[in-house]
Amino acid sequence: MPDDELPGATPHLHLGRVLRVRETTCDVWHDGAVTSVAFAPMFPSPRTERVSPGHLVAVATGGDGRGVVVWRWYDAVVLGEESDGSVHLWEPAHGEVVAAPRAGYRPQEPGARAYASAGLPGADWWVAEAVSPSGSEPTADVDEVEAFYTRHGLWSAALG
Repeated sequence: MPDDELPGATPHLHLGRVLRVRETTCDVWHDGAVTSVAFAPMFPSPRTERVSPGHLVAVATGGDGRGVVVWRWYDAVVLGEESDGSVHLWEPAHGEVVAAPRAGYRPQEPGARAYASAGLPGADWWVAEAVSPSGSEPTADVDEVEAFYTRHGLWSAALG
């Protein structure tokens, strides 16, 4: 069934901070509680090597109330900014990368941590926002993830 025929609107997305990772599920902290959620079927495997505690994930909740991880942002260290406005980052699994800043990104001092992602159109890497302190809710760029899934007709596959 094409996504524009899914009952209701686009699935609700919320962000969660990863606490524990298993191959088929991960535990996330969201809205003051720990929840175990599955990975969307198309999420690359091995997941225990791709998702780590500290990452930020987008969880889609379908009509049945079941949540699945559809995207993740890496927890990266800011190394500095380039003269063109791009941000030089270090991420444990990828080493040093240069990321384009999202509209909501505010410059960070070297050594600060920021959420970075790869795969969204427009740049190889994006830096979304500073890693938020405990007690505050991250915002990241879930609208871009939602648009990506809608544009490429991925909702049906993600929600099974």
